[in-house]
Amino acid sequence: MHVAVFSTKPYDKHFLDAANSVAGHDLSYFEFRLTPQTAVAVEGVQAVCAFVNDELDAKVLKVLSQRGVRLVVLRSAGFNNVDLEAARDLRMTVARVPEYSPYAVAEHTVTLILALNRKIHRAYARVREGNFALDGLLGFDLRGRTVGIVGTGRIGATLARIMTGFGCTILAFDPKRNPDCEAIGVRYVPLAALLAESDVISLHCPLTSETHYMIDASAIAQMRDGVMLINTSRGAVIDTRAVIKALKKGHIGSLGLDVYEEEADLFFEDLSDQVIQDDLFARLLSFPNVLITGHQAFFTAEAMHGIADTTMANITNYERCGRAIHEVSVERLA
Repeated sequence: MHVAVFSTKPYDKHFLDAANSVAGHDLSYFEFRLTPQTAVAVEGVQAVCAFVNDELDAKVLKVLSQRGVRLVVLRSAGFNNVDLEAARDLRMTVARVPEYSPYAVAEHTVTLILALNRKIHRAYARVREGNFALDGLLGFDLRGRTVGIVGTGRIGATLARIMTGFGCTILAFDPKRNPDCEAIGVRYVPLAALLAESDVISLHCPLTSETHYMIDASAIAQMRDGVMLINTSRGAVIDTRAVIKALKKGHIGSLGLDVYEEEADLFFEDLSDQVIQDDLFARLLSFPNVLITGHQAFFTAEAMHGIADTTMANITNYERCGRAIHEVSVERLA
């Protein structure tokens, strides 16, 4: 199949080309994001391959459909950027990568926890300036602390196992309990109880209408003073304005983000020679107890191989029998 690949970086091309060496599809790479303005670049292809910040709303899908696109393959597990009802009405198939390496995201989450706790980002900057003072770098033992995990799919479950190894008590909230988590002593509680009892809260849930701004001012008010909040799921799971207010008051003790609700115009690009125009993001960067990475939690060689292989498998299966392996649709979610 001829496939238009959007939001392409050199590393995407490297892994996709390797996975495609056997599949033999015709891949056309575009560095820019898929938007209503760039959708018109699609010509003579049967499929598009999109990433997390590509826009696949009804308007874009209609343009793609009119140009002969029948398959949308996502290089991600999340699909909140796709209008599935519009895809259904246009008879377009949407497929995703439901899992690749849960260890990649879970281990990055632990990295954020450890770095924030022991102030590694601040210590690194100090030492480079010849400042070896320890004032302001005091952390705490993770052993004996309570970690709340919101969402216990493969990533959340992997994090639970890691943090159990640190000697932490693990609380979890998820509408669907994971027996693997219960087997290692994870205790499922209502969200309110998790917020109130956790020293560290880590978010690992998809972005849906139910989870949008799950962490708002009301939720934050239920948290312990000095709580550490980590988000490696989707940016809009937290209300950034509410979090900033809590940081200013000292109610949130530290914040680790790998995602941001308005990241589409920021992440995956080199903006080092520009002034960031997003005032909320700039405000976050001003806090010494905030650590932000640019949506890199997934970015390991193992995960990239998994994403590329599953993406090619989805395309190949659709070409052979008209169905992708990992389809997502309104009907399947019902």
